[in-house]
Amino acid sequence: MIQHNHILAKHQREGGYPLVKHLKDVSDVAAKIASCIGLDADVARKGAILHDLGKVSPLFQQTLMEGFVRSADFVFRHEIASLLFTSLIDDREERYAVIEMVAAHHKSIINDVGGKGLLDLEDNIESFEKHAFAFDEWSNIALEIAQTLGMETHKISIEEAKNSYYEAVEYCEKLDLSYSIWKGILVAADHYASSLNDIPIDVNRLFIKPNLAFYERVNKLYPLSCLHSDDNRMHTIVVAPTGAGKTDFLLRRCKSRVFYVLPFQASINAMYDRLNNDLQNTNATIRLLHSTSYLKVKNNNIEERILQKHIGASVKILTPHQIASIVFGIKGFEAIIVDIRECDVILDEIHTYTNTIQAIVLKMVEVLTSLGCRVHVGSATLPTLLYTRILNILGGSHSVYEVSLPNNVLESFNRHIVYKCSSTEEAFQNIQTSVERDEKILVVCNQIKRAQAAYEELKYKYPNIPIMLIHSRFKRGERQELEEVLKNDFGEKQGACIAVATQVVEVSLDISFDMMVTECAPLDALIQRFGRINRRRSYDSPPKLQSVFVIRHSDKPDDAKPYDVEILDKSFDVLPNGKILKEVDIQQMIDYVYPKIGFLDINTNAVFADGKWQIAKLSHHPKSALLEMLDIETAVCITESDADAYRFGNSMIRSSLEIPVSFKSIGFQNLNRLEVGMRPFIIPNKAYSKEIGLLADFIKPSYYKTFEII
Repeated sequence: MIQHNHILAKHQREGGYPLVKHLKDVSDVAAKIASCIGLDADVARKGAILHDLGKVSPLFQQTLMEGFVRSADFVFRHEIASLLFTSLIDDREERYAVIEMVAAHHKSIINDVGGKGLLDLEDNIESFEKHAFAFDEWSNIALEIAQTLGMETHKISIEEAKNSYYEAVEYCEKLDLSYSIWKGILVAADHYASSLNDIPIDVNRLFIKPNLAFYERVNKLYPLSCLHSDDNRMHTIVVAPTGAGKTDFLLRRCKSRVFYVLPFQASINAMYDRLNNDLQNTNATIRLLHSTSYLKVKNNNIEERILQKHIGASVKILTPHQIASIVFGIKGFEAIIVDIRECDVILDEIHTYTNTIQAIVLKMVEVLTSLGCRVHVGSATLPTLLYTRILNILGGSHSVYEVSLPNNVLESFNRHIVYKCSSTEEAFQNIQTSVERDEKILVVCNQIKRAQAAYEELKYKYPNIPIMLIHSRFKRGERQELEEVLKNDFGEKQGACIAVATQVVEVSLDISFDMMVTECAPLDALIQRFGRINRRRSYDSPPKLQSVFVIRHSDKPDDAKPYDVEILDKSFDVLPNGKILKEVDIQQMIDYVYPKIGFLDINTNAVFADGKWQIAKLSHHPKSALLEMLDIETAVCITESDADAYRFGNSMIRSSLEIPVSFKSIGFQNLNRLEVGMRPFIIPNKAYSKEIGLLADFIKPSYYKTFEII
């Protein structure tokens, strides 16, 4: 059988990649996914074979050639051309499923941002004629490729192709409000196969249920390990101090594949290392889903690096952003649904400082339960009103296994003496004593600029002891290295050292320092920060106590950012001063800081409300402004000296050079920008230091070393 390897799926500069190979890979993965989630694998295979068959058209093939210049009026959507072959599917219901797989696997069928969705093209006659151009000349090649891949085919006349096109349009026009599981399968399979290119695909590594027997271990230092986890209720809420064994307990509650959700990259990477180590003797696949997942797996093979973000992991560690994408119907949300539905989802210390974030978290819980997920919430600090709201969404006490520790156990977690300081100068005076005691010191600031200033001051004052700085505005590759230094060098170091950080160290980072100086933050964030001090308990009685010094916040809203002054006032007010922070008092303190919760209504932005989907099937939305509230960086920048390396580098090289930033902080500075990869803004070399990170004062075109960047 003729293979037609000269028909390409990708641009020549990406290696070409024969279309027949791409379709085979996608169909193999799609069939596996469908089989694993209980749908017809044969239908999935057919849809995957057809999804890119329109790429055979010479109109599309010319776009893959070097030197091709797309004219302003050129419109050719290969997925629309692929719809001309759906008559190969005899069964109508199967054909409709295939239409869902094909019609919108790149663009929303309606309200596409570029106006190129199937239903956005107003003149159907003109649209059909464009996509059927020279159909008699190229359709036979397409049919031969489909036949090579095992499909039964027949010659398709131009009239039959036209009928298929109009049937697809009519079907899409009548779709109800929902999401398409078939589209999700195709998008997930397409991304998976496209990323691997010439690397052989092993579908047997997909959808492996992890063996979590490792977490059945018992240690009385971790009291949750002594509690049974085999309660028949579907969901879980655990409120217990840092170091009580929440991670193990929540994993023991899981029955299927696991999605572990954490708010910060550093905590995600630390959890990845931990689970990889714990489950190394099983066949479980552990993967990350964040922007530097390529880099974290640096010691594994190239296949493992590539597969990090894709479907079917045994355990996937991710941020709330990915699940929030389902809430707001962002592009690709159906593929995430396919991956996460009916799985176990652990929400670990998801921060809820504002009404908007609280609303998004509650909506996430609502959507997850609608998808049949088992939801397990773990926190050291959960306001009673928020706890009650989550409990009700999950179905109440008859559906939720509620776990907490008795007061006598909580008393054994008293580890910190809190001192309130009126200024940074007052707090820093206590560092000298800790240095003389050879203690490890952690300094936490709420804003990067203040963390940088604190680092410079302490480095000058203590030139002979190790000092490091870590925050979110480093190049991703260098940030990865800093996390390793923090965890392995400073975290395990004997003798005096100082780590200066921002919020990136708050959650699930297994480091234990001896003393902390921190700016005031919301009480729940402070409790998390305190958890990095004297973290590792011992059998000593009475338990060892260590000092944390909390600096009073400014009353100026800009200085208090990213927090609200009123919340900071209450948090600082409720802290003890010169006394032990008692674990038995923390819930009462949290409820003092959060006496009421606004429970903002975000249903007008969400695609799921009142138990129903509120989005047109096969469509998706542009990025929601509400996602900004999750503190997700929406832009990246690179230094001018890295411009060529980025322009010509692969995805891993590019990722290592990127500095994540918010668009509003950089998008209006009239900076140059590359039109490849993540379209990074180019900052002057002077605006970045490997030691200090991004230097905001120099992010201006006037500091460019050269103006020749394009």
